[in-house]
Amino acid sequence: MLGLGTLAAKVFGTTNGRKLVTYQKKVPAINAMEPEYEALSDSELMGLTAKFRAELAEGKTLDDLLVPAFAAVREAAKRSLGLRHFDVQMVGGMVLNAGMIAEMKTGEGKTLVSTLPVYLAALAGKGVHVVTVNDYLAKRDSAWMGKVFATLGMTTGVIVHGLDDNQRRAAYACDVTYGTNNELGFDYLRDNMKYHLEEMVQREHNFAIVDEVDSILIDEARTPLIISGPVDDKSDLYNTLDKFIPQLLAEDFELDEKQRQVTLTEAGNEHLEQMLLAAGVIKGGTLYDAANVTVVHHIQNALRAHKLFTLDKDYIVKDGEVVIIDEFTGRMMPGRRYSEGLHQAIEAKEHVQVQPENVTMASITFQNYFRMYDKLAGMTGTALTEVDEFIDIYGLDVLEVPTNVPVARLDESDEVYRTEREKFTSIIETIRVATAGGQPVLVGTASIEKSEQLSAALTAAKIQHNVLNARFHEQEAQIIAQAGAPGAVTIATNMAGRGTDIKLGGNLDMRVEQELAHLPEGPERNRAIQKIVDEIESNKRIVLDAGGLFVIGTERHESRRIDNQLRGRSGRQGDPGRSRFYLSLQDDLMRIFGTDRLDGMLQKLGLKEGEAIVSTWINKALETAQKKVEARNFDIRKNLLKFDNVMNDQRKVIFDQRVSIMKGEEVSETVDDMRHDVVSELVSKHIPENAYAESWDAVGLREKLRDAVAIDFPVDDWAKEEGIAEEQIRERVLETVDGMYIAKREEWNQAMPGQNLPHQIEKSVLLQTLDKLWREHIIANDYLRQVIHLRGYGQRDPLNEYKTEGYNMFQDMVSNLKEAVTSQLMRVQLQSQPPDGLPDETPLPPMEMHHIDATSHQDEGGDQNVVVGQMTMEAAAPAKKKAALKKAAAKFNPKKPETWGKVARNDDCPCGSGKKYKHCHGAFV
Repeated sequence: MLGLGTLAAKVFGTTNGRKLVTYQKKVPAINAMEPEYEALSDSELMGLTAKFRAELAEGKTLDDLLVPAFAAVREAAKRSLGLRHFDVQMVGGMVLNAGMIAEMKTGEGKTLVSTLPVYLAALAGKGVHVVTVNDYLAKRDSAWMGKVFATLGMTTGVIVHGLDDNQRRAAYACDVTYGTNNELGFDYLRDNMKYHLEEMVQREHNFAIVDEVDSILIDEARTPLIISGPVDDKSDLYNTLDKFIPQLLAEDFELDEKQRQVTLTEAGNEHLEQMLLAAGVIKGGTLYDAANVTVVHHIQNALRAHKLFTLDKDYIVKDGEVVIIDEFTGRMMPGRRYSEGLHQAIEAKEHVQVQPENVTMASITFQNYFRMYDKLAGMTGTALTEVDEFIDIYGLDVLEVPTNVPVARLDESDEVYRTEREKFTSIIETIRVATAGGQPVLVGTASIEKSEQLSAALTAAKIQHNVLNARFHEQEAQIIAQAGAPGAVTIATNMAGRGTDIKLGGNLDMRVEQELAHLPEGPERNRAIQKIVDEIESNKRIVLDAGGLFVIGTERHESRRIDNQLRGRSGRQGDPGRSRFYLSLQDDLMRIFGTDRLDGMLQKLGLKEGEAIVSTWINKALETAQKKVEARNFDIRKNLLKFDNVMNDQRKVIFDQRVSIMKGEEVSETVDDMRHDVVSELVSKHIPENAYAESWDAVGLREKLRDAVAIDFPVDDWAKEEGIAEEQIRERVLETVDGMYIAKREEWNQAMPGQNLPHQIEKSVLLQTLDKLWREHIIANDYLRQVIHLRGYGQRDPLNEYKTEGYNMFQDMVSNLKEAVTSQLMRVQLQSQPPDGLPDETPLPPMEMHHIDATSHQDEGGDQNVVVGQMTMEAAAPAKKKAALKKAAAKFNPKKPETWGKVARNDDCPCGSGKKYKHCHGAFV
């Protein structure tokens, strides 16, 4: 009997099917235009782009142009690449254009599909980003698909590691820009550390299509992009705190070795607090006061270093340095360091030199970076299993696009063995039998360690094979491209080789590139190419007769999606193929989910050495286990994102404020408002409203004003005047301070006439101070985030506590910013110097970029040293600024502040709120 869901699907069709029908209805209209566009000359085809853009300017929408634009791209692909989009590829293009994820099987031509929505979106002139997983694919796809866009008169750029700012700026200015997720994210962070608009490389975040979207937006998104730099030497603090940990008693802390956690007990907190107060390390209050958050962070690290990390097991001391030992291989890992101060804590414990600590200077998660785009889409072969996460985090629905030819792959049931040794023995024998008949085999492993283990076993069995090395993407692509040759055996981690098709018989383009690079164009090269073509055709027949590509999984991954990716390497474009997973009860997933009972049951059933059990029941049980793990991982990522969103809201405010400062012709009104706010807050703080003069803190106000504005006001004398009020004191102070600052501005103008020196000084001080305090705020937030979970023991929600504490810290940072800027500007003194001698401002320290790959756990950016730029005080060319303002005025939109151009702070805000600009969008954070 059919269930209600199944019955409804049969009558009305599935949701996926109903959406597909909507898009499929447009395909005949696109096909109908093919004869018309085939008759166009190359120049006429290229001229369509200008025609489409003119129609957009006249009021048409991009959706109005979808049919003719898609038809134009198909014709351009036929002429430039010799490829014609299938009808299902047209449907895939419409799915992407709608801002969804198109799930298309491996080999269905996703790279070609993306050209359709990319061209359509690029007509708007705002740029389109196509995001890939590595530099090799970014360069390959931009060169390959760039021919299609060039045929239509559009420019294509590529962003990869090693480009300078000018090259990056030019690439982002193109109609279409290919790049990796890491490079795009780092460029965004670097741009928001620049000091002049013209130094920034990215433009607006209009539309991004993410290739291998599940890899980038889920797997890679586990770890943030980080730009880090050195901080002040804190070795004394590490060494000081280290002395107190050995004095703790057994009841002062709780140790959980299984979870690798150690925490102070309530008694331990009191004991340590008393010791630190007696030693003068903390002054007054309690250990967990906001002022001591840095000390708490260092105490936690010292405690972990002493109680969780063991000499000669977790690390060794060699040549005066602490070297980490890999827990899996037992090998030393020189150059690798524990993060967030833990390594320094271990150095203090072992009494070796404490190396400088690197701290986060800028960071962003991929979730928050890609959510900045006005429209986002993605494509992959495996996304449906993660549809809940895509919708919840990114608002991206997933639509499964049918294959051009039905899938002919045979997915066999898993074979389960009792031990890993039996499993590997069976795998090697299966490979031997398959390759003897000419069948190519792709073996997927869950880790690099397992790859090496299997490779050693195959070498011992004298079976030739290739092992993918995910660190060299070009070599990886070459190996995976030839994995379809007769009898080829390729071992790969489950993620390796994505983006490159395994073509049965071999890959023509790769072979030509490798074997004929030395031959120039001509008859000899053509004959050599034809010979390779004939060989590949002959090899393809052998492989087809042998059953196509055989995919072997050596264990189940914790995510069904990764398993599906591996299976999907076989059965490309209707090719035959087969897949099978080999498991053992010693595999991680099997071991975690109750295999003691299963092992006993198999022994009772009389399972002998070398025998396997094949059961659909076990397959279903494993799938259930995988669903549970996926749900748990999703909850972890979602929880991490909730914490990061707090910082992200603040990051956006700061970054928007920086751009606003850099755009501003003048920042004098902002500086004046800050000065007035500082004076008003100081007066209000020391002279409470409606309080008697006897209760005023006039002496304290005098000292604070001297610190803030470098003027010694006789406030204590004023307080003795009969009938004087708080407002009169405020006015006297402001009048004097404003008068002195106006005189300073005049002095600066006279020093360098016509250079608008006050503007340059104010902007420079404002940006430098903002960046310094923002970096300190990031560090403090990192410390807070590491200890905030302790509030849970007091029955308080750590997330709500983090939001409250984070907001208060942010408000404190804003107050400190106003005071620091006012104080510096009131103390600026011009030195004698040559006419062009404005000194360079303080350069930023050398910085490093980091992103830990979720699969290999390698730091993908650890070798990239970057200096984001020297802060200079050059004035932009006036003509260039006027042109930019004129362009902004032409695109004025009350909902988009970036289109407003220069707005005076006392003008009405262009958003239509009715407030003055300085109290609305012009308010400083």
